[in-house]
Amino acid sequence: GSTYSSKVFRVTFLTLAVSVAVPLLGVTVLLDCPIDPQPISLKEPPLLTGVLEPNTKLRKAERLWENQLVGPESIVNIGDVLFTGTADGKIIKIEDGEIQTIARIGHGPCGGREDEPTCGRPLGMRVGPNNTLFVADAYYGLYEVDPDTGETKMLVSTKTPIEGQKLSFVNDLTVTRDGRKIYFTDSSSKWQRQDYLFLLMEGTDDGRHLLEYDTVTKEVKVLMVGLRFPNGVQLSPAEDFVLVQETTMARIRYYVSGLMKGGADMFVENMPGLPDNIRLSSSGGYWVAMAAVRPNPGFSMLDFLSEKTWIKRMIFKLLSQETVMKFVPKYSLVVELSETGSYKRSFHDPTGVTVAYVSEAHEHNGHLYLGSFRSPYIGRLDLQHV
Repeated sequence: GSTYSSKVFRVTFLTLAVSVAVPLLGVTVLLDCPIDPQPISLKEPPLLTGVLEPNTKLRKAERLWENQLVGPESIVNIGDVLFTGTADGKIIKIEDGEIQTIARIGHGPCGGREDEPTCGRPLGMRVGPNNTLFVADAYYGLYEVDPDTGETKMLVSTKTPIEGQKLSFVNDLTVTRDGRKIYFTDSSSKWQRQDYLFLLMEGTDDGRHLLEYDTVTKEVKVLMVGLRFPNGVQLSPAEDFVLVQETTMARIRYYVSGLMKGGADMFVENMPGLPDNIRLSSSGGYWVAMAAVRPNPGFSMLDFLSEKTWIKRMIFKLLSQETVMKFVPKYSLVVELSETGSYKRSFHDPTGVTVAYVSEAHEHNGHLYLGSFRSPYIGRLDLQHV
């Protein structure tokens, strides 16, 4: 009797499974997919050994101004006064521990993802030679902000076409010491910041990616095109080249004016995570914050999906970006590179308890200030004690 009933059960179960799966599959085929993913070929991620060996050093970071700001993406300092831009469109000044909103480029309401395009989202931030702030707002463009009065001045608007195309996702910037030139990234010509996950998963090399703004002639030039999600930018200490993080490809390219786009433009390939912002370190190298990690040994979702475009389609037909983000492991990683791009040291937090979603590591006065595009605080790591 038991074999008969288990047979009946099996048949019933299979019939049920098929009757559920077939319509589901049909529906999934008919559903629109918001992205048109391209296959990407990534090398096997580097082994996390040697200087990349996992540790818990980032857990030594303290959380500052918790729940008083959200998503402090990029951090700069003028003396001991800190400035950052937050998810609700504000440009914030932190002096003697006090938080003050000095400017906003967009206007309210601010809150959800859907408000971002009007609210604005200040991302990359830098200090110019006469202590002026330069800010890249993802939706509005490049701005100069007076840190004392909060007065804002538009330098490059996303509404103005540049070489026939509008900017869609202004991300980071780096400024020459004399303040004459600003190099900045436009991460996509199709997606805006609110859809960064679509941009990452689509994997296309759409758009112009490194641009140069001359503060004297007011001209904007397109320097590099065809990168997949260009993100953080940093001038070298000697200002003889510009580094650009190519997030989707887990690598850093460099641009030398006059260099023909050729084999000589790769700075670091096949990184252990997806690079977000890059900033100078006091040793003459660079701090790179990883927005996500590619564990090896371990399972890297990005690598697994890289050439499986049909799975990516299924995922985004059925799930929202917010839901997909919940599956991204909260592994936090910051690496220090030498001036030639070799790894010097790495700070990890394998479960992202202290600082999740690190977007930038800004060194000031023996400390590493850790920005995040989602967390409600700034992390601070004492470099003498790690």
